[in-house]
Amino acid sequence: MEQKHRLNKADIDMEITYKKMTEAELGTFIKMRITQLKEEYTSEGKVPPEVDLEAALWDFYHRHMADGTFVSWLAMDGEKIVGTSGMSMVEKPPYFSCPTGRLGLLSSMFTDPAYRRMGIAKELLHRVVEEARAYGCGAVQITASNMGVKLYTAYGFTHNGNFMQYKL
Repeated sequence: MEQKHRLNKADIDMEITYKKMTEAELGTFIKMRITQLKEEYTSEGKVPPEVDLEAALWDFYHRHMADGTFVSWLAMDGEKIVGTSGMSMVEKPPYFSCPTGRLGLLSSMFTDPAYRRMGIAKELLHRVVEEARAYGCGAVQITASNMGVKLYTAYGFTHNGNFMQYKL
């Protein structure tokens, strides 16, 4: 289901289309995911570790796209992927703020730097949030990068000061 949006930036007229990712785009998506992760590390003043994630990402996305627990929408300028999004559907025991126990874990939000500040990320975010809603998720969570906080706050996400992690 492709939809087109015409964008104007600095006298450049372009038509951005949005499509749900298929296996055909997975290689490019993975490269963009790794670029996104490196950019997040760098923006926080850290040096990205020398870890090869490509094989693990192929395995993860292939399995979870097949069983319907991962979905991605892409922003396309012609044949070029210029923006990505991702939503993993997970299940926990139900609790008061999420009585279904189904959660959407937002990831892979990335827009090519040349295409930023044009509403692409907002449109991609909306599409994957709607995927989570259709799946029956009662909430969507993200560990936001510094760059993404404004986007998520404007969309209606709120901070959860209790989120903690223990690394194994």
